[in-house]
Amino acid sequence: MFRWKDAYSVNIAEINKQHKELFRIGGQIADLVNANDDQDHFDEIMVILQKLEEYTIYHFEYEEKLMEQYGYVETDSHKIEHLFLIKKLKKFENKDIDTEQKVAVVELVTFISDWIAGHILKTDMKYKEFFNSRGLK
Repeated sequence: MFRWKDAYSVNIAEINKQHKELFRIGGQIADLVNANDDQDHFDEIMVILQKLEEYTIYHFEYEEKLMEQYGYVETDSHKIEHLFLIKKLKKFENKDIDTEQKVAVVELVTFISDWIAGHILKTDMKYKEFFNSRGLK
């Protein structure tokens, strides 16, 4: 969960750097969620989840700008996937988390990890080929 793998590389240095940062921030959340102690880390998790949301928005804007600049034909569908994740992240924005919602946060962390890895391996690999064929690295 939230561990970078070379298989995620899109051969574009800046995007790889941003993807690694998403994994790093996500890893902080996952470590707290999976902490094997008696501490309630949910206040910390919520702070880092906000950071993840902010960085995700920054990354998506960067990626989408490149797509538009180079005329990537699947930009609109890619944006829709991005919006889906942003909506999931915003669900917990500025909320006091009760016990029932804590379970939902744990589920959200698992979902985000799976989504990011799946999105990179499936959707981002499509633009990898597109951008690489145009010499972007």
